[in-house]
Amino acid sequence: MTYKNFTIETDADGIALVTWDMPDKSMNVFTVEVMDEIDRIVDETVADDKVKGVVFTSGKKTFSGGADLTMLKGMFSMIEEERTKDPAGAVKKLFDAAGRMTWLWRKIELNGKPWVSAINGTCMGGAFELSLACHGRVASNAKSVKLALPEVKVGIFPGAGGTQRVPRLANAQDALQMMTTGSSLTAARAKAMNLVHEVVEPDQLIPAAKQMIKNGLKPVAPWDEKGFKAPGGGIWTPAAAQLWPAASAILRRETAGNYPAALAILKSVYEGLQVPFDTGLRIEQRYFTQILQTTEAFSMIRSLFVSMQELGKGARRPAGVEKTELKKVGVVGAGFMGASIAYVTAAAGIPVVLIDRDMEAAGKGKTVSEGLVTGSIGKGRMTKEEGEKLLSLITPSDDYNSLKDADLVIEAVFEDRNVKKDVIEKVEAVLPETSIFASNTSTLPITGLAENSKRPAQFIGVHFFSPVEKMMLTEVILGKDTGDKALAVALDYVAAIKKTPIVVNDTRGFYVNRCVFRYINEAYDMLAEGVPAVMIENAAKFAGMPVGPLSLNDEVAVDLSQKIMRASIADLGEASVKPGHMTLIDKMVDELDRRGRKNGKGFYEYPAKPAKKFLWPGLKDLYPQKNPADVDIEVLKQRLLVTIALEAARTMEEGIVTDPREADVGSILGFGFAPYTGGTLSYIDGMGVKTFVSLCERLAKEYGDHFEPTPLLKEMAARGETFYGRFDPYGEGAKAA
Repeated sequence: MTYKNFTIETDADGIALVTWDMPDKSMNVFTVEVMDEIDRIVDETVADDKVKGVVFTSGKKTFSGGADLTMLKGMFSMIEEERTKDPAGAVKKLFDAAGRMTWLWRKIELNGKPWVSAINGTCMGGAFELSLACHGRVASNAKSVKLALPEVKVGIFPGAGGTQRVPRLANAQDALQMMTTGSSLTAARAKAMNLVHEVVEPDQLIPAAKQMIKNGLKPVAPWDEKGFKAPGGGIWTPAAAQLWPAASAILRRETAGNYPAALAILKSVYEGLQVPFDTGLRIEQRYFTQILQTTEAFSMIRSLFVSMQELGKGARRPAGVEKTELKKVGVVGAGFMGASIAYVTAAAGIPVVLIDRDMEAAGKGKTVSEGLVTGSIGKGRMTKEEGEKLLSLITPSDDYNSLKDADLVIEAVFEDRNVKKDVIEKVEAVLPETSIFASNTSTLPITGLAENSKRPAQFIGVHFFSPVEKMMLTEVILGKDTGDKALAVALDYVAAIKKTPIVVNDTRGFYVNRCVFRYINEAYDMLAEGVPAVMIENAAKFAGMPVGPLSLNDEVAVDLSQKIMRASIADLGEASVKPGHMTLIDKMVDELDRRGRKNGKGFYEYPAKPAKKFLWPGLKDLYPQKNPADVDIEVLKQRLLVTIALEAARTMEEGIVTDPREADVGSILGFGFAPYTGGTLSYIDGMGVKTFVSLCERLAKEYGDHFEPTPLLKEMAARGETFYGRFDPYGEGAKAA
């Protein structure tokens, strides 16, 4: 029998090597077709008396990344279509669809012949669950091998047996930690947790897997043996009595109850360990079906899985422009930001020239990369040879002529129009006509900067976030005259350095900073109202934000807020900044010299390590304080999320952001907007635009006009529209704003 996605070779010992190698795919993923073929392979190998056992492996560098995004999209489409016709029938169909993989893996487990999974690279989600259903597991010790059940990160959980097999192999505490965080394991760590039987050299992977079968591997899972007990004795032990209350409390502390899938993991494991294995699988299937129907799962999968992949693969890249293979990139400005841009460029294997006013300054810029390389080597993330190769690609220089063969030049100099004008003129004097100039400005409009260029069609913004090597988002900013070639090259570059781009039309603060400063400004209002600072910060965390607005302001620098406010007043007039905000920040910076983390004092105090930062006690003396009992924490949470989401809606109305996927992904990757919502616009769509508009109107009456819903939102509420319906990113039924 032949297969599209698999090959089967049976050797003289009767061991069938099943190799998964999907044509036209860079990574193996689960589709309905793939699962149908696995089903047939099980039947074929069981029926063939010559086959004594099966080794299942991948023909690609990675094992598998898990489920295909189109399959998940199809499942959610089915829910929506069927729910209106037959709600009960829709749930039954979803329950059956959710269990397809579960019971196929169980079929492998019970097929009567030993299966060994030979894991040669990244093995995620359903692929790891398949491996756990095999009777033996061998993993390569290559650095590229990562094993994980990361589903909780996209709003679901390991629903193909993961919550039942992992805690029956590893101890419950490690199992819960792995699944509720979605963290990756090395092969060695997986072996220590009893999730992998052997770890071998890459070239010994298949021989070792076959040898397990030759050595008499039993085709029976431990939990199918009589007398099986889970590691640690299961649920009814003194140790478990300590674990489970603590696990629930820790989960609540870490998630604030915002992630239903994480709680479902605890329930599935706790209930599943008390019943026979097949009953445990049914329990898991039931919870998985429930989670798939939540707004959180729908929104998180759409933004953090589907949209992120689509944007990363160039969803916004203009058609008809040939892909650019960057042979050389120039970075002008060897300060911390420019030096970090040079580092991520070199890390992508692209030669980069790092230019500054003199060789000493340029050389200092390269030392930033040297420090990052040293740190990566020390943590085992990079070999010495890899580090040396990376550094060899960075050439410090004070000579603009070294840019004469660059495909792309990025300026990262001081945020001053005159300084940038000088750099633009010097670069364009030597830059080839076909090359692209990009500015990393975070505050100055690209169209204004492009006025200094002789070729504005070749001028674009590429806005990085700090720290560059860690932040996964990049804003690509279109000036009024930016052409398709410049956009294509910028997106090709962002793809090469493995970051996710969002394309934004030109405006002050672009997209991310506009939203961020709304968040921070709301905290200023709360302080002025007398809300205790600790309540502001905690409300933000309870709302799902990674850091509170005051902490975030310290990170970006309080004096930067001051500069931005003053620039706004200079350009847009006094009404562009609330007087109370200016008064607060002027006092913090000019009178108290509290500039944020960078000078060790801002809204927080930063004592010497290992002591942790703490809120500056003097904050309570700036304004009369309210009694905490008189402050509604739920309202604080709403204000912090709504003000950001409203700003995102304004950028859509103004045509600054045109694709809802970019608004959502940009808000999560850029500043951590409550990921369980799926992002700013999914937050609005999730509750319904009509409900959101009503909430805005209530907040506006109590806390100010900045909460007034926009005309677009009111129109959408009246029409019963959503952002993903009105601004359909796939071009079906899209309407102009």
